[in-house]
Amino acid sequence: MRETADGGYLDRSVRIVQQILDADPANYDARRRNIESEMQRHHFQRVVAATGTLTGERPEDPIVWGLRGDAFMEIGEYENAADAYQRMTNLRPSLASYNRVAFYRFVTGDAAGAIVIMRKAIDMGSSTPENTAWCLAELGHMLFKTGEIDAAARAYNDALATFPGYHHAIAGMGRVMAVRGHLEEAAEAFKKAQSIAPLPEYAGWLAKLYRRIGEQDLARKQLAMLEVADVLGKAAGEAANRNMSLAFSDLDYKPARALELAQAELAIRHDVYTYDALAWALFKNGKYPEAARATEIALAQNTPEPSFREHAAKILEAAGRKESARRPLLQSPG
Repeated sequence: MRETADGGYLDRSVRIVQQILDADPANYDARRRNIESEMQRHHFQRVVAATGTLTGERPEDPIVWGLRGDAFMEIGEYENAADAYQRMTNLRPSLASYNRVAFYRFVTGDAAGAIVIMRKAIDMGSSTPENTAWCLAELGHMLFKTGEIDAAARAYNDALATFPGYHHAIAGMGRVMAVRGHLEEAAEAFKKAQSIAPLPEYAGWLAKLYRRIGEQDLARKQLAMLEVADVLGKAAGEAANRNMSLAFSDLDYKPARALELAQAELAIRHDVYTYDALAWALFKNGKYPEAARATEIALAQNTPEPSFREHAAKILEAAGRKESARRPLLQSPG
């Protein structure tokens, strides 16, 4: 699914696994696959419960410990995530375990440590090129967010050499080109990424870039694409989508819908990324005290996300807390 963002693969997998479980409810491999599907469907509390059962049965299985840590990350229980990831790493040091530890370290404020560990993950390698490309793209994101733009570009190019056409890396290069001031080239990169995986964040980036370039008609087309994606998501029963919420908020478009999406996301996720999306949507709806409370939670782990600090500065100033508003921008990104 990471390669194309095509949910059809997940639907087919769910059906196959369910057929196996119908015939053999005790089948361990099928139960583990079912947990992976539940994770993809964002049923994080179910994953916590199910992995608790499976780790009791087979505590030597590193994959289940990894899934348990992933679920804890999504619901904002970072200490529990760290414990699960440590168990996974102790059992099997690998790209999969180091990748997870790196993300945990980044989210909890240790950017330098996260970058070191992500490089270890890449050095471990994988028989699946997409897995290595994913880690290279994630390394690029970490470097980009901490101001290492040239190093980020190298990581994205390494990802594309490992897995040509990888949309995560193409979009990463789009961000690099945008920050370097090459807006037309950035838009071309995001168009290419969007043609592979039509994610809302790519439409959001394109709309912003086209506005800056002066291509207002093209910007409106991207807004229309976001609108269609939102309608299709609702038709498919998707109530929550923080990336869609952020795209709407960034573009000052449909603020009420942005807030609705972020609030629905908070019903299933309690991580810092969801609180940032909620804070930004509340701000765009003029709910400044509520936005300030949400942004404080988003900042609680000192996650080196530039957007967190940018959002917080505007939110806290609007809430009348000017001293607090200046502080997030002065924090070290590492």
